[in-house]
Amino acid sequence: MQDWKIGNMLVVLAVVVGLIGVVAVLHEVLPAEHSRYKDLIGIIQSGAIAAALIIGGIIANAKLELFRHLEPHLTITHEVSHRPVGDSYVHIAVKAALHNTSKVRVDIRAGIFRIHQIAPLADSEIEEIYAQVFETRELFDLQWPTLDEIQPAWNENELTIEPGETHRHTIEFIVSVDHKTVLIYTYFCNPNHSEGRKAPQGWGEATVYDISEKQVDAR
Repeated sequence: MQDWKIGNMLVVLAVVVGLIGVVAVLHEVLPAEHSRYKDLIGIIQSGAIAAALIIGGIIANAKLELFRHLEPHLTITHEVSHRPVGDSYVHIAVKAALHNTSKVRVDIRAGIFRIHQIAPLADSEIEEIYAQVFETRELFDLQWPTLDEIQPAWNENELTIEPGETHRHTIEFIVSVDHKTVLIYTYFCNPNHSEGRKAPQGWGEATVYDISEKQVDAR
């Protein structure tokens, strides 16, 4: 539908531009004694130029919106569960669901699964971490201690998500039972759409997860 509208506007723009050309020729070839007609033609020419500019602006905006629709985009959600293993460790399973909400396929080539420690931490550690906010002025730059990081990678077309489809990828971590709260961060990137960008185009999500006995999955 969008392409059909743009096509119609291009036809109208071509007609208006042609009219401007015809009016310009008439304005030049009419004898001076027909000044009244030359003035009328000048008014028509000005109106046609204004119409061409407006139509051109509409087409440019429509093209921009169409380009945005063709930009790949993923929505990421996390499903986290945990269970004790042995006396000193906890097994954490992170299932990331990647849903393609765009109108184009997304080819994922690299990812990051990272688990950070939030609690318990000593007051001095928390103060040191929070001091970063005053240096960077960005709250999301808080650098919590990293417990583990896994970086899966895929070959071209190995992990392709079609429009409307959802891909689920699970990663497992083993952490000490001393950890009470962790932050799960995942990131997936599409280097095929990185032209002109400082970094690969990617999508990330973070989830804070509390580890408590009543949440333990005994399966």
